Amino acid sequence: MTWRSEARYLGTALAVFVAFYFLPVGSPRFDGAVTEALALTRWYAREHVLLCLVPAFFIAGGISVFVSQSAVMKYLGAGASRWVAYGVASVSGSVLAVCSCTVLPLFAGIYMMGAGIGPATAFLYSGPAISALAIILTARVLGVEIGVARAVGAVTFSIVIGLLMQYIFRRDARENAPAPTEMPEEETRPLLRTALTFAAMVAILIFANWSGGGTGFFSAVFGIKWWLTSLAGVGLGAALVAWYGLTWWKALVVAAVGIVGALAAPGHPVTAFTAATLAFGWAVASEKGELSDWFAASWGFAKQILPLLLMGVLVAGFLLGRPGHEGFVPSARVAALVGGNSLGANLFAAVAGAFMYFATLTEIPIIEGLIGSGMGRGPALTLLLAGPALSLPSMLVLRTIMGTRRTAVFIALVVVLSTLTGFIFGILA
Repeated sequence: MTWRSEARYLGTALAVFVAFYFLPVGSPRFDGAVTEALALTRWYAREHVLLCLVPAFFIAGGISVFVSQSAVMKYLGAGASRWVAYGVASVSGSVLAVCSCTVLPLFAGIYMMGAGIGPATAFLYSGPAISALAIILTARVLGVEIGVARAVGAVTFSIVIGLLMQYIFRRDARENAPAPTEMPEEETRPLLRTALTFAAMVAILIFANWSGGGTGFFSAVFGIKWWLTSLAGVGLGAALVAWYGLTWWKALVVAAVGIVGALAAPGHPVTAFTAATLAFGWAVASEKGELSDWFAASWGFAKQILPLLLMGVLVAGFLLGRPGHEGFVPSARVAALVGGNSLGANLFAAVAGAFMYFATLTEIPIIEGLIGSGMGRGPALTLLLAGPALSLPSMLVLRTIMGTRRTAVFIALVVVLSTLTGFIFGILA
């Protein structure tokens, strides 16, 4: 070992020692921040890992196993038509309407299959940033002007960020991959069967996480969300038995486990969902061929992404706390820094939003409270455009998927564009 490596090790050890030596244990704010970090991580594990991430891991694994590389390159590759690539990326992202963490395994699936950096990052932004329910609730709670500005800004951002990423990294070898016409055709099952299979998985993801906010259609769907989730699960099981070779009695075992879970814990549908998901994982993993490959790919995404997400949520909870609760950084100081409509206030809102973790729709009551504390309308829009699309957990994971340089550029584009848009909106509003 060299002296340089030994010095680096010694410096790291000393830094850790000093940090622990002067740890302000016993300070009310520090102890409260530790409690908030654990509480947010517990909430995330209960509400998002089972209902959001696990279905997303299976979808991502399915993309890598059931979707041919030629199909991905045809619609999302560097040589694909821009109209097609960015249209597919933005629409598919908005249909999913997931948070900044749930979208990561889906992004990893299409990116590792050969999607161009532009369409892939357009999908990465649009998934958490564009949601019909979020736009509607934003307009109702924060005002029509902010709701419309958020909708226009988010749709525009997904395309602009994708195009800029494609241009900035145009010389990278990965972005100069052969056009789809130069790739050999792969033997695949009919496209309709693959589409129906993924439609069932996406339906499970959407309905299991359907929010109770809103009225009319959204409220009606919320009332029957678990019936719709179960129906989508039955459809997925039937597709796997008919087209993928899943043993029929294993599908029946999964259904039976879900029913037993529902009967054993009435009024707690997450218990039945969890039991059925565990049984489903066993059924798929115990098969051979494509199905076992699917489970292996899904498990690979889980091992890569989940530890970093939980670590990031822990840090975010420590620094900023949960909605309505104080973290280590006082919320009053945050509110003071985003008052008015200066360029600095908008930049701070963008940076703070980029590091905060927003579960789907939670950004609206948080921003409502900040506006009540003096937050300007420009910084409010900035936070709406930057916050849902980024978080500290997602940054940690993105770095492992597409590298430090690309991740840094993506973060910078979101922050800069959100800052400028919020600043202009604040002047015009």
